[in-house]
Amino acid sequence: MHGTKGKIRPNLEDYERYCRRFTWSEAERELSGLPFGRGLNIAHEAVDRHLENGRSDQTAFRFLRKDGAVEDLSYKELSKRTNKFANVLQELGIGRGDRVFALTGRIPELYLTALGTLKHRSVFCPLFSAFGPEPIRMRAEIGEAKVIVTTESLYRKKVAKIVHDLPSVRAVLLVNENGEKTDIPGTIDLRDALDAAASGYEIGQTDPEDPALLHFTSGTTGRPKGAVHVHKAVVAHHITGKLVLDLHSEDIFWCTADPGWVTGTSYGIISPLTNGVTSIVDEAEFDAERWYRTLQNEEVSVWYSAPTAIRMLMKAGDDVVGNFDLSKLRLLASVGEPLNPEAVIWSEKVFGIPFRDNWWQTETGGIMIANFASMIVKPGSMGRPVPGIEAAIVREAPEGGIEEVVEPGEQGELALRPDFPSIFRAYLNEHERYAKCFADGFYLTGDLATKDEDGYFWFVGRKDDVIKTAGHLIGPFEVESVLMEHPAVAEAGVIGKPDPVAMEIVKAFVSLKTGFEADESLRRDLLGHARKRLGPAVAPKEIEFTPSLPKTRSGKIMRRLLKARELGLPEGDISTLEK
Repeated sequence: MHGTKGKIRPNLEDYERYCRRFTWSEAERELSGLPFGRGLNIAHEAVDRHLENGRSDQTAFRFLRKDGAVEDLSYKELSKRTNKFANVLQELGIGRGDRVFALTGRIPELYLTALGTLKHRSVFCPLFSAFGPEPIRMRAEIGEAKVIVTTESLYRKKVAKIVHDLPSVRAVLLVNENGEKTDIPGTIDLRDALDAAASGYEIGQTDPEDPALLHFTSGTTGRPKGAVHVHKAVVAHHITGKLVLDLHSEDIFWCTADPGWVTGTSYGIISPLTNGVTSIVDEAEFDAERWYRTLQNEEVSVWYSAPTAIRMLMKAGDDVVGNFDLSKLRLLASVGEPLNPEAVIWSEKVFGIPFRDNWWQTETGGIMIANFASMIVKPGSMGRPVPGIEAAIVREAPEGGIEEVVEPGEQGELALRPDFPSIFRAYLNEHERYAKCFADGFYLTGDLATKDEDGYFWFVGRKDDVIKTAGHLIGPFEVESVLMEHPAVAEAGVIGKPDPVAMEIVKAFVSLKTGFEADESLRRDLLGHARKRLGPAVAPKEIEFTPSLPKTRSGKIMRRLLKARELGLPEGDISTLEK
């Protein structure tokens, strides 16, 4: 049974009217600020302010464990336990602005780490648990991690191999997945530390511009970039949850994204809490029947997922969904990559309502363009800008600089006026790289798009080579570097190859050193090496041996040319190709 929706009025009923009167200062007034004018702190807005507005005993998080166990955390209990985590940091000598890295699955301790870190005015940096040792080491090194919170199994498999190369790390806090005490030398049992910590904590003066979140995103060359977000970003987290996800206090909300990625932090932790809803957190990985059962049993009303997951549900077949009562669902939203029109049409057929695509980036910190609850969905479109967001299609101007594209349907780069609170404030320690993202009063997203006559935006593709696979951004350079660590590899070039489920998969082209033979045994060895070093989410799915790679005269591998040849597309300008 599907499609019997409630009669809740959308928070944004008249888009044009709301946009005309919207201001960010008015949006900020929906939040309370710290008591006695001590500033603006994300954790206070997400948790502690609800203790005074009647939500103290309401469930903030319902954790569904892999083994079927369920754990509920009320706003009051969440406040107490995040206080304890903040006090643990205090005892360790961790201070304002210090970076706390989390590498766990979707367990309660991850969410306590995030909010307790923000309370303490330290900087929360989540890592995806499928990363291999090298991506972890590189990010922790760039971010000068002071604390790493992880599980005992992930520590043994990954962190133990690299922690001695990280002199900035003062403490490693471990959680044993089986509930037992951890006793690995040089580490601290997190549950013991929380039990011993005081349950009272007063959040100190927090400037809205104080760093709060560090999210890593990959580039086409060089190391991963650490995008810095500040406490004032909570204004955008809150208002986009209200307007785009249409969150009402009575909603049961499920964001399927892992907090290792920005969606899982902005909309899996912060936004649902500031909006005072109950969030479902499922520790288990994707399984169609489990997901449908969760939607049914938890009576989920607002569901935020990703195109890859939606395509996997489609692949599982319509018969599966017919076994469940999903009548409580009233809004479906999607993010991570463009949502193909077929998925929108499919969701209308099986759920009675469409998935509503939206667009944003790690750098924007929150949703920028969306298909709102009161708005007609144009399948395949990103939608229209969030109130307070000025978006444009731009191109290089003949006289230099950039100019806006006026004609509907004309392709250019999607650009935003960077005067919204969740825009990133820096790439950590990379000022020049950050400055290149801005020109003539715009933040340049690197995405190519068009805008139609109704003001809807349509995604075209990336300007650069970043690979988007199953909602994850992967930098080719990172994968190439690890492949070249193998003794047989002379050169490696990595591209994204179209895939019907994951959008793209990582494919590597490898040329070998003299004395090595390109056979199936070596291919398997290279795939295993990459999976071990990078983790399955980042490692290539395919490897093709080639005598040489196309390069520019300066030695830069032409990934664009590799991709064109792979897909049988025009090779374009090859004037810089090495002869």
